[in-house]
Amino acid sequence: MTEYVNFKEACQILGLKSYKALRYYIKQGLPVIEVGKSKRISKKDLDDFMNKNRKVMK
Repeated sequence: MTEYVNFKEACQILGLKSYKALRYYIKQGLPVIEVGKSKRISKKDLDDFMNKNRKVMK
C-alpha cells in the first residue's frame, strides 16, 4: 500500500526548512495528489523525484 504524506511531513523527509523549496520541487515535476482541499505526496514519488534529479558533484 502506498503511503502519503502532507507538505509538512514531505519537508521533514527531504530536510527542507520551508514550503517555498517544496513548491519549487513541485513546479519542477514532483507529483501532488489533491482531493478537495487536501494535498498529499506519495513517499514513492518523493524517492523517484529525488533519484531522477540526482547529480554527482565534483
